[in-house]
Amino acid sequence: MADIQQVDGGGRRTGKLVKQISSFAEAHGGAEGQIAYLGQKGARIVLVGEDGEWGDLVAPTHALAEEAVKQSGITVHEAFDGDFANRVRTGPYEWTRMAGIQVGGPKPRQGRP
Repeated sequence: MADIQQVDGGGRRTGKLVKQISSFAEAHGGAEGQIAYLGQKGARIVLVGEDGEWGDLVAPTHALAEEAVKQSGITVHEAFDGDFANRVRTGPYEWTRMAGIQVGGPKPRQGRP
């Protein structure tokens, strides 16, 4: 196992991420992604399926995230904007948790962020 980690900096983690990315792409008619740096926490891989569904994964390092998306074969965007961002379908949950408060949606319950 030490040999695998020396070769790609985290063979098992990379393999798991590749499997998750590929599974998401298969379930949603294909996928594209974007990698965002999270500082010491690593990197966030945002995935957008051809059907507009989205999800994300966190990799322990930016390099590992880059290797995982490369091995999965998905298209990676430099930024989460334009046509790529417009393909994301959001529902009531996202509006309530992210934007709903600013545009008149329900307020979060007390004691919860």
